Amino acid sequence: MSTTENAIASAEAHSAHNYHPLPVVVASAEGAWMTDVEGRRYLDMLAGYSALNFGHGNRRLIDAAKAQLERVTLTSRAFYHDRFAEFCTELAALCGMETVLPMNTGAEAVETAVKTARKWGYRVKGVPDGMAKIIVASDNFHGRTTTIVSFSTDPEARADFGPYTPGFEIVPYGDLTAMREAMTENTVAVLIEPIQGEAGVLVPPAGYLPGVRELTRERNVLFIADEIQSGLGRTGKTFALDHEGVVPDMYVLGKALGGGVVPVSAVVSSADVLGVFRPGEHGSTFGGNPLACAVALEVVAMLRTGEYQQRAAELGDHLHRELGLLTGGGAVEAVRGRGLWAGVDIAPALGTGREISEKLMEQGVLVKDTHGSTIRIAPPLVISKEDLDWGLDRLRTVLSA
Repeated sequence: MSTTENAIASAEAHSAHNYHPLPVVVASAEGAWMTDVEGRRYLDMLAGYSALNFGHGNRRLIDAAKAQLERVTLTSRAFYHDRFAEFCTELAALCGMETVLPMNTGAEAVETAVKTARKWGYRVKGVPDGMAKIIVASDNFHGRTTTIVSFSTDPEARADFGPYTPGFEIVPYGDLTAMREAMTENTVAVLIEPIQGEAGVLVPPAGYLPGVRELTRERNVLFIADEIQSGLGRTGKTFALDHEGVVPDMYVLGKALGGGVVPVSAVVSSADVLGVFRPGEHGSTFGGNPLACAVALEVVAMLRTGEYQQRAAELGDHLHRELGLLTGGGAVEAVRGRGLWAGVDIAPALGTGREISEKLMEQGVLVKDTHGSTIRIAPPLVISKEDLDWGLDRLRTVLSA
């Protein structure tokens, strides 16, 4: 057996089979490139589902982490530490908000947003105890905790994990009329992704997001934007909502906030909304730890320059222009997305998304499939135009074959 085969066999024998990875074993990475245990190089066109927006081994982020590793990595929230206030202040300013509640993973941040909305509904809006409702969209992906899968419409994520948590109303994504009809006096929040990533990079109809903002404000309902995948530069703006000029009541952030170095997530909102919590009502031992804050502070500083957003916008225009040329020839049925983020629907006759991903891997390009026939393209924002074109050429080769 080869080194790769041995590594995969060992992993399969001793780990739970909750993922179905492509058969590549990565040993090192830099920028937009990864190298496997046998020395083969691959262009990363997935970027850890946007966790690696700034590339593998980004020097600024690694240096920030190394410097903090020499000082202090964890205090728990039993004590203050000297990076915490700066992190909260700078992230709140980036979001145009006032208050930050730091966590670790995206799913934790979504759970935090759900708890915040319910407590706000009871303490501020006056919803009767136990009656709070949150409206979500079909085909959503917000994580895999028991509460979150309770409002998923994906059988793979949901099946066999009941009993399910009540308190959620599911409406079609992009349908403002359905959302309006689902609202009652007990509705405390609308939780949506401005662009649905796992569903295939679905961009809602023009006017939908401003309509959600207007409706939620009119009905005294919190607008919670899950920008875990879509935020922090991916779409060519700091947030995907920026394309529509919309500011929510609450941002849910993760993935790229940790720069691909450490898991960092956060809920960012007003002091009035996050002010509903009292000591002991919610927390995390690792949330807002010194190492996480040091890395995330560097991420915020990098985003403040605007260079990564501009790069994603310019290269994203090129990406979508080139992908658009593939439609109409029978190989690609549709292309969606914004910035350096695209969902590409492959004609079923050519193979499944998984099969196309495997063929691209053989060509030295790493992507991932979703929902059967769709592949997702989301390279690090630091990718060069030459490397992006090289990856697109490999895609053309696979589709033409």
